[in-house]
Amino acid sequence: MPKNIFSRVQSRSLTRHHKIAMAGVATLGAAAIGFSAVPSGASTKTTTEAAQPAAVAYSTQQIKDVKASVTDQMAGASLKAEQIAAQKKADAAAAAKKKAAAEAAKKKAEAAREAKEAASRAAKRAEAKKAAVKSYPNNLDGWIRESLDVMKKHGIPGSYDGIKRNIIRESSGNPKAINNWDINAINGIPSKGLLQVIPPTFKHWHVPGTSWDIYDPVANITAACNYAADKYGSMDNVDSAY
Repeated sequence: MPKNIFSRVQSRSLTRHHKIAMAGVATLGAAAIGFSAVPSGASTKTTTEAAQPAAVAYSTQQIKDVKASVTDQMAGASLKAEQIAAQKKADAAAAAKKKAAAEAAKKKAEAAREAKEAASRAAKRAEAKKAAVKSYPNNLDGWIRESLDVMKKHGIPGSYDGIKRNIIRESSGNPKAINNWDINAINGIPSKGLLQVIPPTFKHWHVPGTSWDIYDPVANITAACNYAADKYGSMDNVDSAY
């Protein structure tokens, strides 16, 4: 027999022996495991039956429950976030409304204060104007005093006593007095009024702010005093017809 054929037969023979040996080792190992699992005092029985795998319980309901729980948690978290956002929005709106109300109240108070101050200023102006418009009694005393105030504004000299003294002599205090017998009357320009002033003199020495009526007491006195101041220095220096 050729050498290479022998070698293949030998190799096949060895392989068969090896398989038998390996099967024996496996059988012994299984028996040893079965023997060690039997409690002490119990009868031993070897078996070559393979252990059956334990049944595993499987249910899709548990997965569904887990998914539902996660979904519920996510929905709850989303709802909570929406509630927080809504509360923040409401708080911001309330704060803005409160701020607007405070600003409106401030503007209203400021307007009221300004109106009050304006009214106070107007009242003060009215009082000042009223005080400036001095009233005088409608009699000889009042006419002289009013004339003196007008004369003072225009720088015309004269005193109460000097004016009154000349009025009493000229007209006895009658504002409608007229002289129809002297030279002026003969010339057609009779003397008129409290201080018996002829029309040309009254017109020439008339003081602005007084009446153009020669019989007006204040206008008559003021014009006469203005003329006397120019001619005599003051009505106080006049003691007779002038």
